Order: sequence, then structure tokens, then C-alpha cells
Amino acid sequence: MPAQRRAPSRIDADCVIAGGGPAGLMLGLLLARAGVDVVVLEKHADFLRDFRGDTIHPSTQEALHELGLLDEFLALPHADTERITVSWHGEEGVIADFSRLPLRRRVITFMPQWDFLDLLSRAGEQEASYRLLRSTRVEGLLRDADRVTGVRAFGPDGPLEVRARLVVGADGRDSRVRERAGLVPRGKAAGMDVLWFRLPKRAGERHPFVQAGAGMIIAIDRGDFLQVAHVIPAGGWQGSAADLARMRDRIARISPRLSEAASRLTPSDVHLLRVRIERLRRWWSEGLLCIGDAAHAMSPAGGVGINLALQDAIAAARILTPALHAGGAVPGSVLRRVQRRRAFPTIVTQTIQRRMQAPLLAERAPGAPLPLMLRLLQDHPRLTHLTGRFVGMGVRPERIGR
Repeated sequence: MPAQRRAPSRIDADCVIAGGGPAGLMLGLLLARAGVDVVVLEKHADFLRDFRGDTIHPSTQEALHELGLLDEFLALPHADTERITVSWHGEEGVIADFSRLPLRRRVITFMPQWDFLDLLSRAGEQEASYRLLRSTRVEGLLRDADRVTGVRAFGPDGPLEVRARLVVGADGRDSRVRERAGLVPRGKAAGMDVLWFRLPKRAGERHPFVQAGAGMIIAIDRGDFLQVAHVIPAGGWQGSAADLARMRDRIARISPRLSEAASRLTPSDVHLLRVRIERLRRWWSEGLLCIGDAAHAMSPAGGVGINLALQDAIAAARILTPALHAGGAVPGSVLRRVQRRRAFPTIVTQTIQRRMQAPLLAERAPGAPLPLMLRLLQDHPRLTHLTGRFVGMGVRPERIGR
């Protein structure tokens, strides 16, 4: 006899959030603190995954202060920088200065994202109306006519239905919730990809955060090793020996000091991120809302994608909470308000990221003039405070409770 499929377990909640990344965990925490019954579904058992954004921006740290979590955050291993510097064929300059931001913490902090996510999940789990279900993968949506009424999932104990008055897709650029809802992003592949890999680091060794001139390298100091992001033209990596040789050659031209360590890399050490800059025309349907990368995939330039996703979550919590307290279905007009609030900063940020692609990929011989953007920042240092505000706070910063 064929095996019988188990009947799904059922959970009821006010809101179910698919995705335990920065946006999903922040939204879940804020809703739970407001007394909303919320369930967060995370497909992995933990947050221990390499090659994720490690930048915690000043505006995010301001939100942590408002949540009473800043001291706990700062007790975790981290590194701060007040300025982002770039080395162009050895000529160093500042491209973003955070020292004049109107915030408590005027630095970008580098911290493994799993530590940041653990911090948010621990805070959420202290709330009576918060549930985080790990190892639980969303498989589909539940519907009543044209309205989404929950999700079908599969967890450690088998099939699960979570019925809720609102489903939020915060499950990343390859969002299953978005796909199941028939929401299709528009945009096109960016002109660049990113190669992620680790390199060993000697004690006392220091590298500029950004190095450029034959493509670009970002070096994140992790104490005993460097986590490196290498920006290359789109389609320039298939994992072949020839691709690896070309990558080593670029690294030698951009950063000769990293050349020896890079010479020991193998193709299996290199992880490819295909960059997409895209967004949904409409972030919602009846009973469902997408935020973060599920609504707008960003380039890694400036590390602003995490900041934008967290600000989506803060704005969404503020707008959604009254409707979730009111009972009944969340009106489409409320979901539309979230998109209206966050669409403008998304469009502006993506426009700037697209225009940054050419300088990031530029290959120029040593001694050649700096790209126009870098020359302007070098000749007019006050402009670095404007770029610092854009990177550190975003186009439309969100405050909790406002």
C-alpha cells in the first residue's frame, strides 16, 4: 500500500513571516513587542552561513538603541569604522565619512551576520506572542478566494499549516512566497557579479576596506582571516581554471599584498553571487506583503541592502500594527501604505547603485586619472559627509514608533 501523507498540523496567528533574515526577524520582534501574535518561519536550523552581509549601519544601531539592545550588541565581537576608504592603485582616499551623522553611533560596525540575527531572535523569543520555527520551509500559500490566508510549510515534525490574517514574505531575492503569489519583479541583471572567498591574515596586517583599479576588492577583517568580496563583470566566472587564473591576475593588479594568499585558492574556495537589481511593481496582494530583498533585490555596493531591508521592517511594523490590532483582514490600503512609504528610497538607492557599476568595474593603468566620482570626493572632502549619510542612514531613515 502507498504510504499515507500525514495530515498537517495547524497554527493560528495574526501574522506569519517567511524568512528569518534581518527584515523578517526585525519585523517579528517589533510586532511581538506591540502585542501581535506572530510566527516567523526560517528554513535553516541556524544562522551560521558564510558570505552574507556583515555591515551594521549607524541607523540600524540607532534602532537597536531604541529597542534597548545596543549594549548587548556592542558586547559581541565587532569592528567599527568611522570612514570608508578606497585604495586606487595604492592611492588612498575617503569615500564616506560617518563622523557627523546625527546619531549615537557614527560608525559602520562589522559583525558576522549570524551574531546579529541571533541577537534579534533572542530578543524576540522573550516575547510571549513570538514564535520562531526553525528548519521550517514554506512550500505554498493558503487562500480563500483571492485572499492569502496563510502558508503551507514543512518542518521537523512534518507538514504544517500556519493560518494568519497577514503573510509577509521576507525570504530573500529568490522568495518562494513572492513566486507562489505570482508577483514578478521587474529589472534586469546588473552588469557585475561578486566572488566571495576567505584569505588568511597575518597578525597586524591591515588592508583598505575598498581596493580598486582592475575591478574592486572589499576586504572585511574577521580577526584571523579576511572575508573578501571581489567585483567582476557579469558572467565572468564559470569556475574554470582559466577563470581562476584571471581572478588571481586581477587581484595581483588591484592588491599585490593579497596576491600570494590568493594564489592558493581553488575554484571550490570561491562562491559566486550573481547580482540583480530588481523590484516588484506591486509589493502586495490581498493578505500578503513582501519586504526586503523579496520586494527589491539590491547590489552589494555600499552594503545598503541590509539597511534598506531593516528600514522596510521598521516602517511596516509601524503601519501594520494598528490594523493587526483591529482584528479581521488587513486592508489592501494598509499594505499599499507600506509600499508607498518605502518605494521612494528603494528607487533612489537602486538608481545610484546602477550608476556606481561603471566605476566599480573600471580597469585603469597605474598613474591614470581617478574616475570622476573619486576625484570629486578627493577634491571636495565635504562631499564624503553626504555619501556617509546616504550609506549610513539611507534615503528615508525610519525610527521605531514614529
